[in-house]
Order: sequence, then structure tokens, then C-alpha cells
Amino acid sequence: MQRSYSRLLGVVGKPNTGKSTFFSAATLAAAEIANYPFTTIKPNRGVGYVRQPCVHTEFNVKDNPKNSLCLEDTRLIPVELIDIAGIVLGAWEGRGLGNQFLDEIRRADALIHIVDASGGTDCEGKSCKPGEHDPLEDITFLEKEITMWMVTILKKDWPRISRTAEQDKKGIAHHLEDRLTGLGIRKTLVNDAIRKASLSVDKPATWSDDDFYRFVDTLRKISKPLLIVANKIDLPTAQVNIEKLKKLDYIVIPASAEAELALRRAAEKGLVDYKPGDSDFKINQPEKLSAGQIAALEKIREKILRTNGSTGIQEAMNTAYFKLLDMITVYPVEDIEHLSDHSGRVLPDTYLVPKGTTAHQFAYVIHSELGDNFLYAVDARDKRRIGEDAVLKDRDVISIVSTKKRA
Repeated sequence: MQRSYSRLLGVVGKPNTGKSTFFSAATLAAAEIANYPFTTIKPNRGVGYVRQPCVHTEFNVKDNPKNSLCLEDTRLIPVELIDIAGIVLGAWEGRGLGNQFLDEIRRADALIHIVDASGGTDCEGKSCKPGEHDPLEDITFLEKEITMWMVTILKKDWPRISRTAEQDKKGIAHHLEDRLTGLGIRKTLVNDAIRKASLSVDKPATWSDDDFYRFVDTLRKISKPLLIVANKIDLPTAQVNIEKLKKLDYIVIPASAEAELALRRAAEKGLVDYKPGDSDFKINQPEKLSAGQIAALEKIREKILRTNGSTGIQEAMNTAYFKLLDMITVYPVEDIEHLSDHSGRVLPDTYLVPKGTTAHQFAYVIHSELGDNFLYAVDARDKRRIGEDAVLKDRDVISIVSTKKRA
């Protein structure tokens, strides 16, 4: 049995901003795409990838990936996404599909907020003239919806919980842990939020309503980190709004989900050479494309790739995992000399784990039996033996040595 460090990305936003297009572009899943609110009624789940240069080039070996892909020296590591249906103003009070959508957010470890950077979608998710709507309002509304939803979860029985925490001296984080379990929020995050909100951890019963809201809002920020994907960058009104969005305290990634989806579908059919995140593509079979299709591809090249460097979709995926969630990649092998597993596959697996993971903790990621019987690990680069408390680094290649050989 493995001890999983998997993280789930939630794709959020109001209707009609390109959420489902982003999801389909990232996963090539058959999410329904249409130009009206509430297209996505049930959350879609799919597998996307983060990309990183593969370590096989450094070791000058040919790899045989098993749990990931390696395309032209680029390792594509699978990750899971959930496409959460569009959230509208007042969702926390049950408006629209209300808490059905918000309840899906509780399962996400980080959020990608898809915003219509062109300003062509109003606050209700209906199409309007590009430039008419200010996308900064979308950020404010989403923050409030999620914070108020969390307030409703935590506010119930707050007077009793806060008084009890003061009386038994166990701390408010201890008493909130059970209530927050479903949101994936640990005690350490509660204490971090109290500290960052400059509140008294010993006297929670004295917090005012404003104090309580500030605590919950801070808890939202650190427990559900968010990045903004400024979608529809090909529209003329987008650039001004992108500059405004970049002034916010968020990572903002300009993107064109439609362009990425077109390239991914063309690549799937062998019409172009393109990997997610590439800055260019090559048309393989121009004879199979109409003049209109070639013109559309060239427009993507000129208006998006050469201007922006990429479609932004893969950059968003990588940023979510490597910056928001602070993950690193580690390659486990059994045979340290040949960098292979017991079947002879070279560099077969790569795992995403949180920065700060130790060698012993990583053994549990591979298999609980390996963790239970851990002796030490060996670094493949210098053949150095490392102990159980050694903190692993990004792109480490290690072999775990245990008292019991796995079958």
C-alpha cells in the first residue's frame, strides 16, 4: 500500500469564462463545452500533466517510463484535476446551484481561477460586449463566496467551541480540526491563519465578528491557494485587463484555452508536432488540412505563441504544483548502478511530493512496507548513503534500502 501525496487541482470561476475549455485542453477529456451558464452540472475529473526536463539526459541513459511519459526529453507527470461548475454571486447562500459547487471545492488542494480577461462575460456569466465587464470584480466575488461558505461551516457552534478552547487549554486549532477535516485543513494551517490575522490564539472567545471573518478569509488564502488564469488573451480588450489583474496579490497567467485545445487535438491526430507548453509547433501533414485550418493554426502561432511564449495552459499547471503547492519531483530506482527497477526498466517512475519530504517519508510514498522496514537511501548522483531524516531535493534519483525485499 502506498501513502499518497497526491494533490487535486480545482478549476473554478463563474460560467462562460472558458473553464471547461481549459479543463479539456489540459486533459483532453470530453467535458461539454457550450456558450451558456451551467453547462457543467456535475464536476468533471480528469488527468493532466506537469512537465519537467527528464533526468535521463543528465545520466545519459534511455529511460522506460511507467507511471509517467517522456517525450523528447520532457517528462510529463500525471496529476488530477476537477472541473467545478460555474459559481455565481450568492452561491454560498444557495443561489444558482449553490453549495453543490462549493462542496466540490473542499476536495481541492489548490484552485485555478479562470477569468475572462477580455471583460466579455458579465457578473452572471452571460456574454456581453468585450471590455464592458471588469474582471477584477470576478476575483473579489470568488474570494467572498468561498470565504462566506467557510464562515457558515465554522460559525455554527463557534461561541461554544471558542469558550471550550479557552477553558481546557487545548487550543482553538485542536477544537476546529474535526470540523475542518472535510476541507483538508490541518491544525498547523489554523494556527498560521490566526498568526497572520494578528489574533489572540489564547482568547478566541473575545474575537469580534470582523476578527472572525478576517481569520476565515486568511485561512481560505493559505488552505486553498489560488492562481488566476487570464483567459481569452487573443481578444483586443484582454491586455489592459491583464495588466490590472497583475497588480493583485496573485500569480496571473495569460492564456488561451481555445488555442491549446486546438493544438492538442491536432497533435492527437498527428497533424502537428506539439507538446503541452511548447512555444511553437510543426505542421506535419498540410495536405490533410484545409486552407482555413492552416490559417487558424498560423494565427495561433503569430497571435499567441510568438506574443505570449505559450498558450499558458501548461504554465498554469506547472505553477499550481511547483509554486502554489510547493511540490518537487523524485525518481526512485532499485538498482542504483543501472537506475532501474526489478524488471530492468530505467527511471520508470517519478513522484510529486511536497518540498521538505525526507527519505524515510518518501519510502512510504512508494510502499508502506518499504517505509516500515527502511534502513537508508542512496543518492544516485554521488552514490552517497543518506539517512532517514535527509530532506530530498527536486529531481533527486534515489534508491531505498530496507530490511525486507519487496516482491
